[in-house]
Amino acid sequence: MSSATLLDEFTTLAQDVSYLVSNFTHYIKLDNQLYYAIACISFNPIFWNIVARLEYNTHFLTKLAGSAKTGCYILAATIFSLGIYRDHVYHQALLEQPTFQPFVDSVIVKSLAVLTFGFGNVLVLSSMWALGVTGTYLGDYFGILMSERVTGFPFNVNDNPMYNGSTLCFLGTALWYGKPVGILVTLFVFVMYKIALLFEEPFTAKIYASRAKLD
Repeated sequence: MSSATLLDEFTTLAQDVSYLVSNFTHYIKLDNQLYYAIACISFNPIFWNIVARLEYNTHFLTKLAGSAKTGCYILAATIFSLGIYRDHVYHQALLEQPTFQPFVDSVIVKSLAVLTFGFGNVLVLSSMWALGVTGTYLGDYFGILMSERVTGFPFNVNDNPMYNGSTLCFLGTALWYGKPVGILVTLFVFVMYKIALLFEEPFTAKIYASRAKLD
């Protein structure tokens, strides 16, 4: 693509975005599928925070599973499955929403969608690799604590790569399909994760502080 063609693409995209901003509500269809997607997005962090705190206070999963590690793996499988289902519901909801065709036709938007989705997955998968199953899926609530703080990639470029990576995947999907409502849903995902962190970060700090006192 020549520089002149690329400049034309950016100029056209700027005009398209301006039009979209002025007519954004025309590309939002409030239907049950969208409501259900939002409900699933809301449910997941609420679910794992409630279950994890119940486990911390009562050890009910440890007792049911026979060990803390098995209990954590059960919770991990549940959270992972809920995430897959949530993503499916989100995808189905987007398909029912109005399409902003200029985004679909734009090479720039398509490229941005691929980069956003790709980098989001890099953040998610690399953080899972660095933390392991128990580190990723709330093992500290089961008493399975990491020996030291993980400081390598992706944690050296982002404080919450799992949540931020997931958010980028939502955005990338919305851009790829040219669904403006997906951008709003992405903002909702971002807010939900920020709210979850308000509960998770202080509680995790409390868990490790308690261990430090015992040491």
